[in-house]
Amino acid sequence: MSMIQEFKAFAVKGNVVDMAVGIIIGAAFGKIVSSFVGDVIMPPIGALLGGVAFSGLAFTVKAAAGSAPAVVISYGKFIQTLIDFTIIAFAIFLAVKAVNALRKAEAEAPPAPPVPSREEILLAEIRDLLKERK
Repeated sequence: MSMIQEFKAFAVKGNVVDMAVGIIIGAAFGKIVSSFVGDVIMPPIGALLGGVAFSGLAFTVKAAAGSAPAVVISYGKFIQTLIDFTIIAFAIFLAVKAVNALRKAEAEAPPAPPVPSREEILLAEIRDLLKERK
């Protein structure tokens, strides 16, 4: 099998396509959560803290000198990223918990009783007739 044929067989497998769709949806979900956190959750928190915007919080290590930019530690962006991560992780936790609950409900459902074959029905009738004779 040539390398091109092998790659083609690999690329069109269902798992690869499913993974690609998951990555694309995950990236879009990440943007939604970042917007939700940055535009909906953080403004009220910043207002409660006296108008502080987390993304602007930074500690200047060395001031700008001439053409050299200032050296800053942007701990506010880090706090923002931690909050984003926490919300995304919680949302994924809830999704996995819901899927596990569905799987558990399916596993607990009793299987349908097997439909007896024609032979089993005939054998049952013979058994019943033999019981009647005794």
